Amino acid sequence: MMEISRDVVITGVGVVSPIGIGTDPFWHALLAGESGIRPIDLFDSSGLTVQFGGQIAGFDPKLYVRPRKSLKVMSREIQLGFAAADLAMADAGIVNDRLEPERFGVVFGNDMIYADLEDLETAYRRARTGDGQFCYEQWSEAIHEELHPLWLLKHLPNMTASHIAIAQDARGPNNTIVLGDVSGLLAVAEAASVIERGWADVMLAGGTGSRLHPTALVARGNAQLSKRNDDFQAACRPFDLNRDGLVNAEGAGVVVLESREHADRRGARIRSRLLATAARCEPRQRQDSPTGRGVRLVLREVLRRAGLDAASLGHVNAHGLSTVAMDRAEAQAIAAELGDTPVTAPKSSFGHAGAGGGLLELVASVLAVEADAIPPTLNYDTPDPECPIQVIHDGPLSGRPRTAISLNFGSMGQAAAVAIAAG
Repeated sequence: MMEISRDVVITGVGVVSPIGIGTDPFWHALLAGESGIRPIDLFDSSGLTVQFGGQIAGFDPKLYVRPRKSLKVMSREIQLGFAAADLAMADAGIVNDRLEPERFGVVFGNDMIYADLEDLETAYRRARTGDGQFCYEQWSEAIHEELHPLWLLKHLPNMTASHIAIAQDARGPNNTIVLGDVSGLLAVAEAASVIERGWADVMLAGGTGSRLHPTALVARGNAQLSKRNDDFQAACRPFDLNRDGLVNAEGAGVVVLESREHADRRGARIRSRLLATAARCEPRQRQDSPTGRGVRLVLREVLRRAGLDAASLGHVNAHGLSTVAMDRAEAQAIAAELGDTPVTAPKSSFGHAGAGGGLLELVASVLAVEADAIPPTLNYDTPDPECPIQVIHDGPLSGRPRTAISLNFGSMGQAAAVAIAAG
């Protein structure tokens, strides 16, 4: 992680989210306190205990993906990331043929991409014996004959960055980070470090994820999920005393990072300045409860690198997962390092999109420091005494310093933070 010595600025943002596709719909929904949590109808969810989530409505990949034939080798997560990158480029006002391709790169955060059941069904049925048992020998033969030769390309996490680079003619550094919930902010840190080292002038940094894939839902189970099927828009309630679990979602976000010199040369609008990034880890066993040590360390470090303190920090954009243990660990860490600094938790609006969530949240803070309006946290009705932080609720907050820290906190202890300031 890095302290930015060569000025890096954010000149464009792109979002594909459950509360809106594109910057304006996303921002207006955040300020208005709208919820993107809805019944899942991407597939037949009637057999699931939890039948709601942050599903994106009205997304048509054909409006963004080119060439169209690429859709055959793109999972939904890749399509979402590709569309967010296209929107970010348009927002930044960048014309590709005016860039030096070798100094234009991509770094993306991705989750594991699960296989579509329909792709495997025929091969699976051929692998069953007469008495209904699974036969690995028959599976080995069937899988080679039934699967499309390029099937694997739909499920490789690095393909999001690859497709974007091809479409945008970005021939510079290209990388993918797969580290769960912190993947997106780590991608921003890596992309910024590429510019800081002088290896590129422009980088697309993004994150994409879907926790609504049917295979993912079955694989992960529902132990950590809110079960409020009868009141699903109130299900995601970070730091609220009556929270009962997280809400799965899907989404993607991208920021355009540029060196200040390059942005000034082309007369770009500066949405935000990137002050610093940091990452720390709290190593622990899966069965142990989180303590928040990693969050305290990463906040301390990003503040030091950014030259900020609690008095000069406008807000924290928290991970705000809406589970009892994670929220308490995070809130106590924030309170210990930053006191009464206001906190917002956008997952309350659109749910937990895995590797895509960090960028959606960072974009929310970029827009907030630009507009001097910090979006509220939904469903925060009863403070949890064990979450001793000042949660913004009931409406946007203005009049704060125009600086922010966006924070993500993984279940295995990884923590990442990005500090920004108004341009």
